[in-house]
Amino acid sequence: MGEVADGLKDIVASESSISRIELEGEEAVLEYRGYNIHDLAKHSNYEEVAYLLLYGELPTKTELELFSEELKERRELPPQVVGLLTHLSPFSHPMVALRTAVSYLGTMDRNISYTSHEISIEKAKNLIAKFPTIVAYFHRIRMGEKLVHPDDSLNHSANFLYMLHGEEPTETMVKAMDLDFILHADHEFNASTFAARVAASTLADMYACVVAATGTLIGPLHGGAAQRVMEMLREVALPWRADQYVREKIERGERIMGFGHRVYRSVMDPRTVELKRLAEKLSKEKESKWFEISVAIEESVRKYKNLLPNVDFYSASVYANLGIPDDLFVNIFAIGRIAGWTAHIIEQYETNTLIRPRARYVGATGRKYIPIDER
Repeated sequence: MGEVADGLKDIVASESSISRIELEGEEAVLEYRGYNIHDLAKHSNYEEVAYLLLYGELPTKTELELFSEELKERRELPPQVVGLLTHLSPFSHPMVALRTAVSYLGTMDRNISYTSHEISIEKAKNLIAKFPTIVAYFHRIRMGEKLVHPDDSLNHSANFLYMLHGEEPTETMVKAMDLDFILHADHEFNASTFAARVAASTLADMYACVVAATGTLIGPLHGGAAQRVMEMLREVALPWRADQYVREKIERGERIMGFGHRVYRSVMDPRTVELKRLAEKLSKEKESKWFEISVAIEESVRKYKNLLPNVDFYSASVYANLGIPDDLFVNIFAIGRIAGWTAHIIEQYETNTLIRPRARYVGATGRKYIPIDER
């Protein structure tokens, strides 16, 4: 049966034209549809990146305006979904609320089982538009606060922060949120995207595929890592305590969250480069200690383990300075990644082969059945 690659490590499972990761010497390249992530981070916005991922090309000015308006028109949730959110337990994890709401949205779609390109694009736009509303609404409901409805005068990122906090964000906060969504929009065959594609390969409906992705993302070794990083920053509390904290964790054989990556083993994740810059910029306008603690931890981990931070590490201090609660961190990841998930689901539908790997059996063989009265 060939060699076993645990976790499908370094296995090329399929072809895709959505994003490219290439290791070039001491640098890593990440591209969306052929466009370098650093260029998109500098010049683009999330709506444009979402369009690029769905349609394969950068939009014209008119196309982007129409696409942005379409997303605005689709932001509000059906009353039934709002009612669902109000009836969920307030101690439910926000990611559980999100995946539950996605399933409910599927029950209201008469075209749920159709997988044509045109219908799938419509579903994708609905989900991209509604993800921020679901997250913001559930947070305010669980906090006992009045809902803040979408504001059509605000772009995707500004509107989310407005619905979440109940006040319009600063320009710096909007740019930071927008950049974070761009950086999380896609990343090849990561665990949650692969889960979505496995579901799509069975021709499951898009909502089922997205639920598979959200269920995978919540794991602490994937999207849930940023929340664990923030918990670590709070535990360290002061930059000068970082070295002892890291050394003692390593001596106990414990994992330090936010470090190491299956793909970027010896080179810096290009998204981390952008997020570190963003975290530093926010630290000068907001709370500086989270960034300072993060830098101190990064230096200590490099010294003792020679590991590099991944995308989750500096995301934590960015989210903290945007006023986002720790348990919403993974939802922020999902709001950005929904564009990539839906693009991959559509690509899987259109180039489909059922994903069904084999397993090498290592259990007992040839055992004789013994009747129950003789055992």
